[in-house]
Amino acid sequence: MVDLFDFQNSNEQENNDDGKLIYSVTQLNTEIKTILEDSYPSVWVCGEISSFKTYSSGHMFFNLKDENSQISAVMFSFHNQKLKFVPKDGMQVVVYGRITTYLQRGAYQIQVLSMKEQGLGTLQEKFEKLKEKLLKEGLFDESHKKQIPYFVNKIGVVTSKDGAALHDILSVLNRRFSTVEVLIYPVRVQGETAKTEIANAIQYLNENHKELDVLLVGRGGGSLEDLWAFNEEIVARAIYNSEIPVISCVGHEIDFTIADFVADLRAATPSVAAELVVKNRADIEDKIQLYKNSLITKIKDIINLYEEKINYFKTCRALSKPYLIYEDKIQYMDDLRDKLELYMQNIIENKNHNLQLKIQKLDLLSPLKILKRGYSACFSETGNIIKSKKQVKIDDIINIKLTDGNVITKVIEDIK
Repeated sequence: MVDLFDFQNSNEQENNDDGKLIYSVTQLNTEIKTILEDSYPSVWVCGEISSFKTYSSGHMFFNLKDENSQISAVMFSFHNQKLKFVPKDGMQVVVYGRITTYLQRGAYQIQVLSMKEQGLGTLQEKFEKLKEKLLKEGLFDESHKKQIPYFVNKIGVVTSKDGAALHDILSVLNRRFSTVEVLIYPVRVQGETAKTEIANAIQYLNENHKELDVLLVGRGGGSLEDLWAFNEEIVARAIYNSEIPVISCVGHEIDFTIADFVADLRAATPSVAAELVVKNRADIEDKIQLYKNSLITKIKDIINLYEEKINYFKTCRALSKPYLIYEDKIQYMDDLRDKLELYMQNIIENKNHNLQLKIQKLDLLSPLKILKRGYSACFSETGNIIKSKKQVKIDDIINIKLTDGNVITKVIEDIK
């Protein structure tokens, strides 16, 4: 019996009956590993990053590509900690490292020791140019974004019928609120025709299914190339022109596409989109129960308040013994009448007193008082009092007022 470990690590090759050299897989991969690593102990490579991913360990795995080819690359955490930028798909970089092989898979890769930016890749450059163009046209304006309904009855989904995104969406919807209606419009989400299919689907649903409350448009994660259909202008304008609110759900949380900026709401993943658009049935039922309990409590409080008021009115003198109010009012009116009579009497007495004082003053100033002291008053025929002899002439008739009567006399002489 041959031990597998010893056989795989043996440096000796066996010959068959014809004398041909036979390698084990491990032996062949080991020789290739030695040749490659010895031939490329250090190398500089320029290319565009794609399929970039950072693991929890901090290690970075990605592909470097150009127009015709690509190569796998890895940059371990102890090397990438010194990077002055965050690598991402579409970025054009120059890396320094060495060629290594992963013996178990017989795959070779670049182990990157350092990396620097060279510029944006072709796709990333197209992305930035379109983003800037649509931004200037106002397709990203918050004022244009429509409100997502709080409760939805019917949802439209534009995605691949075979992708994980649709499965995730339906799974979440079924778990959270299974009675919601879902209308699926299957499209390609990758490839040359994908952009047209996605745009046409959005337009079709707007024209023929206006009853939809919201549209979920997206797909699962992937590289920049995989997600590119959602960076196309035709898709962006279809989302912008949609009368139905659109939630974009493209890729993973770190992935951003033009569709995300145009949509009324961006969800990090298709699953998150389903969670955003449909409330959890259990949560809604709990909230309804909470409102119900609160309403019952408030109604009971109101009833208790009115019961207290009724009990108060039952013991109130005004309702239990109304005649007492009448008696009190009679006594109160009697008191008011007595006060009024006293007040009027005081007023009359004050007025009489003031009148007597005025009569006395007038009596003192009366001309009759002067006549009683021996004086008289002369009046002309017209009744005007005569104060000077210049007012009379001979033959004028004069009325002389005395204290006990009048004397009529005639002027016969003017004595100077």
